[in-house]
Amino acid sequence: MEAAIGAASGLIGTVLNQLSDEFIQAYVASSELGLNARKIKDDLRFTQGLLHEAQRRGVSDNPGLKGLVQQLNTKANAAEDALDELHYFIIQDQIDGTKYAEPDLGDGLHSHARHGCHAVLHVVGNWLNCFSCLPMQDDGAESTNVISKSYNTINLDSSNDSPLDKLQFERVAMSKKIKSVIEEMHSLCDPVSQLLNLTPDQSNTTSVNLNRPMMGSTSVENKLYGRSAIFEQTIKDMTSGTYHSETLSILPIVGPGGIGKTTFTQHLYNDRRIEEHFTVRVWVCVSTDFDVLKLTQQIHSCIPVAEKEEINIVSGTTNLDQLQKSIANRLKSKRFLLVLDDVWKCDSDYEWNSLVAPFTKGEAKGSMVLVTTRFPKIEERINKGISPIKLQGLDPQEFFEFFQACVFGENKPNQQYSELLDIGKEIAQKLKCSPLAAKTVARLLKKHLSWEHWREVLENNEWQNQTNNDDIMPALKISYDYLPFHLKQCFSYFSLFPEDHRFKVIDINHFWIALGIIHSSYENKNYLEELVDNGFLVIEVNDLEGQCYAMHDLLHELSRSVSSQDCTNISSFSFSANEISQSIRHLAITIDDRYDENFKQEMAKLKSRIHIRDLRTLMIFRGYNEWIDEILKDTFSDIESIRVLFIPVNSTESLPKKFSKLLHLRYLKITSPKYCEVSLPSTLPIFYHLIFLDLQDWKGSSDLPKYFSRLVNLRHFIAGSKLHSNVPEVGKIERLEELKEFHVKKESVGFELEELGKLKELRGRLVVFNLEKVATKGEANKANLAFKTNLKVLGLVWGPKDPNCVTEPFADLDDDVADGLQPHDNLRVLGIRGHGGASPPSWLCCDMPMRYLEWLGFEGVSWGTLPPFGQLQYLKRLHLKRIAKVCLIGPDSGTGRNQSFMHLKEVVISDMPLLERWIVEPNCHLFPVLETIKCSDCPNLLSLPFFPECSVRCTQGIHCPNLHRLEITECPKLFVSPIPPAPALKYIKIEDTHRSVTFDGEAHWDWGVIFGGDENVLNLIGYIGALAFHNMGNVGSLICRHVSITSFTDLQKVTFPRELTSYEGSGMKSIKFIKCENLTVDGFDPLITAVSVKELWIMNGENYPGSIAADLLSEVARRTKQLPAGSFQLEKLAVNSISAVLVAPVCSHLAATLHTLSAALDERVESFTEEEEQALQLLASLQTLEFWNCQGLPCLPQGLHTLPSLSSLSVSHCPEIRSLPMGGLPTSIREIKVDSCSAKLHKLVRKLKRRNPELKVDA
Repeated sequence: MEAAIGAASGLIGTVLNQLSDEFIQAYVASSELGLNARKIKDDLRFTQGLLHEAQRRGVSDNPGLKGLVQQLNTKANAAEDALDELHYFIIQDQIDGTKYAEPDLGDGLHSHARHGCHAVLHVVGNWLNCFSCLPMQDDGAESTNVISKSYNTINLDSSNDSPLDKLQFERVAMSKKIKSVIEEMHSLCDPVSQLLNLTPDQSNTTSVNLNRPMMGSTSVENKLYGRSAIFEQTIKDMTSGTYHSETLSILPIVGPGGIGKTTFTQHLYNDRRIEEHFTVRVWVCVSTDFDVLKLTQQIHSCIPVAEKEEINIVSGTTNLDQLQKSIANRLKSKRFLLVLDDVWKCDSDYEWNSLVAPFTKGEAKGSMVLVTTRFPKIEERINKGISPIKLQGLDPQEFFEFFQACVFGENKPNQQYSELLDIGKEIAQKLKCSPLAAKTVARLLKKHLSWEHWREVLENNEWQNQTNNDDIMPALKISYDYLPFHLKQCFSYFSLFPEDHRFKVIDINHFWIALGIIHSSYENKNYLEELVDNGFLVIEVNDLEGQCYAMHDLLHELSRSVSSQDCTNISSFSFSANEISQSIRHLAITIDDRYDENFKQEMAKLKSRIHIRDLRTLMIFRGYNEWIDEILKDTFSDIESIRVLFIPVNSTESLPKKFSKLLHLRYLKITSPKYCEVSLPSTLPIFYHLIFLDLQDWKGSSDLPKYFSRLVNLRHFIAGSKLHSNVPEVGKIERLEELKEFHVKKESVGFELEELGKLKELRGRLVVFNLEKVATKGEANKANLAFKTNLKVLGLVWGPKDPNCVTEPFADLDDDVADGLQPHDNLRVLGIRGHGGASPPSWLCCDMPMRYLEWLGFEGVSWGTLPPFGQLQYLKRLHLKRIAKVCLIGPDSGTGRNQSFMHLKEVVISDMPLLERWIVEPNCHLFPVLETIKCSDCPNLLSLPFFPECSVRCTQGIHCPNLHRLEITECPKLFVSPIPPAPALKYIKIEDTHRSVTFDGEAHWDWGVIFGGDENVLNLIGYIGALAFHNMGNVGSLICRHVSITSFTDLQKVTFPRELTSYEGSGMKSIKFIKCENLTVDGFDPLITAVSVKELWIMNGENYPGSIAADLLSEVARRTKQLPAGSFQLEKLAVNSISAVLVAPVCSHLAATLHTLSAALDERVESFTEEEEQALQLLASLQTLEFWNCQGLPCLPQGLHTLPSLSSLSVSHCPEIRSLPMGGLPTSIREIKVDSCSAKLHKLVRKLKRRNPELKVDA
C-alpha cells in the first residue's frame, strides 16, 4: 500500500511539474481544452499533500483506499504520458521552426502563448537557427487524416539522402487525450481526499521495532557451525591478544539479517574462556530503541552492586548522571564485557559517546564492548580504529552440515534419506549459505520427509513466502520497512537487474534519472551511499572496473518480492506468465539457459495478460538469438510508453515494430554481436527526450544516422571514441556532457572547432585531433576551452589519431593557434602531440596556471625547451616522447624548487636523441613516492636525477625509496651502476648490448635488491658480463633469455661471501632459462631444488649440442635420496627433453606435486621406452600434459589411460603423431587441444567429440 501511495504521489508531482511549463499550461488553458489549469494544479497539490500524510500515518489496511490509489496511479501515468507527448512536439517545433503545437488561444491570448514559447526556448535551447539547414514541411500544411493517436509519421526529405521519418502533431487527438486524462485524474482527487480524511492516524501504533524479537545471551543452538577459525581468533584477541592491553575496546560485528551475528556473539559470550576472563558480563538487546537513559538503566541493573554503595539512591532513578557515576564506580577495578545486540540506530556521535562514557573510566585493562548490527553506518559511527568482524555466508560444505542439522537434528541422516539429501543439496545451493534461510527451509522440509514434498519446495521456492518473524524474508524485510520511502523506491528497481550484477554509479544513476526517481547525479550518489550505510549494497573495488556496487543474493530476492506488483525479471524459460502481476510497468529478461518451447507459449500469455503498451521499462540482458528475439519482437510490438529500453539486435528488423514511435524514451541501450554488419536505426534522431544513449557494446557500423544532432536533450553518449568523433554539428546538443574525441574536418560541414564552444556542460575527457587544420588563433578561441570548468582530461593533437602516420611535427598556419587553446585551471590531465611551433604555448610558460595537473605528456613536439613542469606540485605522471630538439632538462624547466616532484609516481622518457641530462638543484628532495622509471632510445643520455653518485646518496638519504619498477632500454651512455637503493623494487629490466649490471651491496647500505608483490620478476635479457646479487631471498621469478652464463654458480655470487641457500624461506617460485648458451650444472642444486620453487622452464638454444634439461635432471635422479625433505617439489615443469623427466627417480619424487608437464622443441624423442612408460604412470597428480613442436615424435604415450588425474591433453605442431593411445584416454579427461598436426589425428579427435559431447575439443 505504501508503495502505491508513494508512486501516486510521485506521479502527481511529475504532472504538476509538467503543468508548470508555461507553454503546456497555456495549451491546457486554450480554447480547445477549456480547462482551469490553476484549479487543477491546486487540487493536485492538495491531493499530493494528503498522500504524503497517508504515508506518514502508516495507512495500509484500507482496501477501498487502495483501489482508489491504484486508479489514481493509472490515470496519473496516462496524464504524464499525454503531457510528455505534448512536450515532445513542442521540442520538435523548436527544432524545425514550426508552430504545429502552438495552442489556439485567440487574439487576446496570443501574446501569452508567445511568452510560453520563449520560456520553452530557454529550456531546450534556441534551435530555430541551428536546424535551418533541414528541409521542412510547409508551416501551413494541415493534417487531413485525424486518427485516434495524436501523431502521424511524415518525412524530412533531403535531395541526396534517404528521408528522416518524423512524427506529425495531430491537434484534435492531442487535445481530446489531454482533456480526458486530466479530467479523469482530477475526478479521483476528491474521493481520495475524503477517504484519507476519514482514515484514522496509525503513525503511533505501527512501529518497526515491535516486530524485532528480543534476544538474550543464551543460544538455542548448541553448536556453532562454520565459524571456528574466526571464533577462535576472536577469543584469542579478547583474552590475550589485540584487545587485552587496552582500557576499553569496541568491536563491531556486522552482517546482513539472518547471517548469524547474534548466534556467533552468544557463543562468544558463553564460552568458558570468556567467562573466566571477564569479571562482569552484561547483555542488552537494543533493537530500534536507542534511548541512552533506558539503555543505561538496563546496563546498570545488570552490574553487581559495589561495596558500601547505597542502593536506594540510584535504584529506579532517571538521573543519567547518577546512573553513569554508579556504573563507573561498580566497574572501577573490574574487567567487563558488554554486548549491545541488534543495534538499529544511533543518530549522533554524542548519543554514542554518552552511552559509553562511564565504561571509559575503569582501571582494569582488557574491557570490551561488542556491538552487533546489520548497518555499516552504525559500525562507522562507533568504530575507533578496530577492524570489525564482518560475517558473510557459511562455507558451502559447512553450510550443508548446518542445513542437515536443521532438518534432521545433530544426528546425521541414515541411508534411507540419501535420495532426499540429493534434493537437499540443490535446495541448499539456493539459500546462498544463509543460516536463517536454512532454518526457514528446514521447518518446511521437516513437515514431510518425502521426495515429492522436497521437490515441490525446491521448484516453487516456497520458503520465500514464509511469514513468521523468525523466517528469512521477514527478517530481511524488516530492514526494508525501516528505510525511508525514497530509498525503498530506489531499492525496488534493483530487482530488474541480474543476480550478481555489478552496478557502476553512472549506470544506476542513468536508470533512476530516466524513470524520474531522481533528478541529479549528486542526489543519486547520496542514495547509493545511504543504501550502503543501511546494508543493502556493498562496495567492491577491482582493477578492471574500479569501484562498483553489489547486492547479496538474498537481498536481491527481497527486492524482487517487494517490487513484484510493479517490476518483474524473467530469468528462466520455464517461467509462468500467470505468476506475473497484471500491474507491472517494468520488465527485464535475463535468460541464460537453453531455449524451451514453453517460453514461446508463456510469452504469448504474457502479452495478453499485462498492458504491454504501458510498460515504462524493458531491459533484455542477453546477447542476440534469432529464435528468442523473434518471440520478444512479437511480444513487445505494441510498446509505446517506454522510458528505458535495453535491446540486442543484429539488424534493424530486430527492433520492436513501433520503435520509431517511442517518443517518451529517456534511456536507450543497444547492443550488437561482433562481426555483424548492422547500422544504427535511422529514426534515432527523433527521440527528442533521450537523455542517455549507451552504445558501449555496439559492435556494428560506427556511422551515425543523419540528423543525429537533433537529440537536443542528450546528456550522456556512452560509446567508443570512433562514434564520438563522428557526430556532425555536435554543438547543437548543448547539454552533452561526454565527448571523448573531436576531429577537426574542414572538408566536412559540422566539424569546425567552434562546435566545441557550444558544449558548455562538457566534462571528463576530450581529445582534439587535426589541429593543423585550424588557421587562426581566433578560430581556436571559439572552442572556449578556458570556460569548460568540468573538463578534467584534455589532449591536443596536431595530426591524425594514429601517431604512426606522423613523422614530423605539424607547423601551425598561425604560430598563435596553440595560445587560443588554453584550458581551464581545473584540468588534471594534459597531453600535447605533434605541435610544430618553436616553443610551447604561452600558457605553459612562466607561471603555469593549471596548478592541479596530475598527468603531463608531450610527444612529437618540436620545442627546444620544455615547460617548467617542476612548478606542478601535484604532478604524478610525466611522459616525454619523440622530442628531437631538447638537449637538457634543467633549472629552466622549473625543476630546482624544493616542492618539485613531491607527488611524482611515474616518469617515462622515450626517443629523445639529443637529450643528455636532467639536472636538479642539490636541495631538491629525493622523489619520495616515485614508483616507475622507464627510459628508452636516448642514445646520448648521460645522467638522470634518480641515479646520483654514491657520495650524494650517503649525505642525502635514499633516492626513490618507493621505486617498484625500473626499465632502461637502448640508453648506452646512461650510468646506472650501481643501481640506487630501492627497498620496494619489484621489477628490473635493462636491455642493452655490452651492459654489466651490479646491484649495490655495500656494507654501509646492506639493503640489497628486494623483490616482492605481484610481479616478483627479475628479467635478464641479453646480458654479457658478470651478474652480482645481494639478498635474493624475496625474488619470486627469475627469467634468463639469451644470457651468457658459464654456470649456475654465477647466479649465487653475492657481495658478501655467503650462498643463496643460507637464506631460509626464499620466495623464489619460478625459474626460466631460455636459450642460455654455455650453461653448465655447476651450482645447480641449491638454486633449482629450493623448497619454494614451483615452476621450472629449461629450453636451451639451437647451438647447444645436448640438452641442458637432460643434464640437470639426470643429476637430480642421482641425488634424489640426498635431497632435503620437501625440496624439489615442482608443480609445473617445461623441458626440451621429455626423456629426461620420464625416469623413475625423478617421477617418484614429483609424483605428489607435479600437475603440469610440457615437452617443447624436443628433437631427440622418437618413441617411449617401456621404462619411460612405467615412470609416467608414477605421476598420479598430473592434470595437464602438453607436447609442442616435437617434430620426430610418432605417437603419444600408450599408458595415458592409467593417469587418474589427467584432465587436459594438448598436442601442437607434432606432424608425425597419427593416432591416439591404444589404451585410450582416462575417464578424467575433460579437454583436448590439437593444433597443426596430421589430418588423421584431427579426425580422430573430432570423432571422439561426437561420442562424448561433454568433452571440450579444440581441433
